[in-house]
Amino acid sequence: MDFADEIKNLGVLKVVTRAAKKLKFPTYLVGGYVRDLALGKQGKDLDLVCVGSGIDLANMVSTLLPAPTKVTIFKNFGTAMLTYDGYELEFVGARKESYRKSSRKPIVENGTLEDDQNRRDFTINAMAISLNSQDYGLLIDPFDGMMDLKRKLIKTPLDPEVTFSDDPLRMMRAIRFATQLEFDIEADTFRAITQYAGRLEIVSRERITDELNKILLTDKPSYGFKLLFISGLLQVFFPVLAKLHGVEKIGNMAHKDNFYHTLQVLDNICKHTDNLWLRWAALLHDIAKPATKRFDPKAGWTFHGHEDKGARMVPKIFRQLRLPLDDRMKYVQKMVRLHLRPIALVNKQVTDSAIRRLIYEAGDDLEDLMTLCRADITSKNNEKVKKYLRNFDKVEKRVLAVEENDQVRNFQPVITGEIIMKTFGIPPSKMVGEIKEALKEAVLDGEVKNEYAQALNFILKLGQSKGLQAKDSKQI
Repeated sequence: MDFADEIKNLGVLKVVTRAAKKLKFPTYLVGGYVRDLALGKQGKDLDLVCVGSGIDLANMVSTLLPAPTKVTIFKNFGTAMLTYDGYELEFVGARKESYRKSSRKPIVENGTLEDDQNRRDFTINAMAISLNSQDYGLLIDPFDGMMDLKRKLIKTPLDPEVTFSDDPLRMMRAIRFATQLEFDIEADTFRAITQYAGRLEIVSRERITDELNKILLTDKPSYGFKLLFISGLLQVFFPVLAKLHGVEKIGNMAHKDNFYHTLQVLDNICKHTDNLWLRWAALLHDIAKPATKRFDPKAGWTFHGHEDKGARMVPKIFRQLRLPLDDRMKYVQKMVRLHLRPIALVNKQVTDSAIRRLIYEAGDDLEDLMTLCRADITSKNNEKVKKYLRNFDKVEKRVLAVEENDQVRNFQPVITGEIIMKTFGIPPSKMVGEIKEALKEAVLDGEVKNEYAQALNFILKLGQSKGLQAKDSKQI
């Protein structure tokens, strides 16, 4: 590949080259952009290493750009960033690093390009392209990163034991890159991950979860989760998920391996949505099965109530993984709690009332819930899957028909608490809430249409049964 030809029309790099020449700083394009360029992809993040001050280079680039551009400086790290023409540029001086055993924060010293490439995590990220006039566009690839790209291999530039012991987050990154790129991890590199998995304890949960979310957003995240489990990393930071693994058998009765079932559901749902939080719901939908597992001599293995217990487990999991404790968590909770409900509607005996209640509880997330339930239909028997999916098609049609007819999604009773108080001349009280709740239940049961006349007649009869006297209707 002619890298000089690939980058020659990138205007912002021409400015970087001019700035580097003015400062007499040898400068190189490194890391992910180079890797992606070699893979035929055009990235937007430009990592630039210079033999000199990265902050000075960023400031010089800013002065040479045709439009005023703000430079963000991270003095403690010796780095600077600026955004221009849709590109994000990060500048750093070439450096070498050393580590203490108790921390992944390096001791940093000024260094050469070679030092900088030595500290990179993987061979495919250690390649550099010269931006210097004497050898512009030259690929500097001391660790055969291009060959590893062709072999689809994740490998550390130096001894993997040193690489992962120094910075254990790189173990998560190895698996994340393998999943994103659909690469293998080189044998010695993977062996070192299994050996140093326990070192992940010194890494912040935020950094771990950032890598985990990137794995979840890949086309086939099951690959990454299998690597996390086999390496032992999953057991370190997410033991409750690892506990799903395994099959218990008594006599001829065994349950499915809920870990691999969960990964199948996750892959299934990824074909239909990029919603990170719906993918989290798929990952956690059966999380309480180990805690609710029971054996019945007649029925075999049961997991009664795992959906409710799983929903109750979600906040603790989100806190431990430093995930957001806001509406996104509540959404995942809702999906976990309701994930069995649509499947139960396959039974022809199920009433429209049950369907109304599901529609009401799912609200705006009804379609997402149906997507999750469809993804949850798994079996080694393809004919069984086809049969279950055909049945689920009927369920979806029935749900749509009930919703179209009754419009109960997110409905609010036409009779408000204020109308109830005016109708019976009573102050705010528990009684008002009871009447309002009874009306809501009557609408969901199909006993009353959510229309003013019918709803008013219902509360008048209910109030009378509770000894309430309605005021003159003209005053209501």
